[in-house]
Amino acid sequence: MHEMSLCEGIREIIVNQAARHSVDRISRVRLEIGRFSGVEKPALEFAFEVVMRGTPAEGAALEFIDIPGRGWCYDCMKDVTIDDRLSPCPDCGGAKVLATGGDELRIKDMEAQ
Repeated sequence: MHEMSLCEGIREIIVNQAARHSVDRISRVRLEIGRFSGVEKPALEFAFEVVMRGTPAEGAALEFIDIPGRGWCYDCMKDVTIDDRLSPCPDCGGAKVLATGGDELRIKDMEAQ
């Protein structure tokens, strides 16, 4: 379950930022998750709850912001939204699409109390 190790990295960022800004409690964490990131949201929610115990983010609400897959079509020379890494171009139907986005997993923001 790589979601556990992802949450451990998130915990480190949260703890460091809380200390840096003299915050005792984080009430909400919003994560941007790309379509191609391979993250299972239910597993991430479970891991987040477990890993955040004893930290300023214990009991914090976890929200997800979905980031679509992006690609560059070499046939029509456009940046396009794609549903799958192997999807054809939705504009021209061309098969020469290079995935350029959708792998993201990052903290968008945190809400402190």
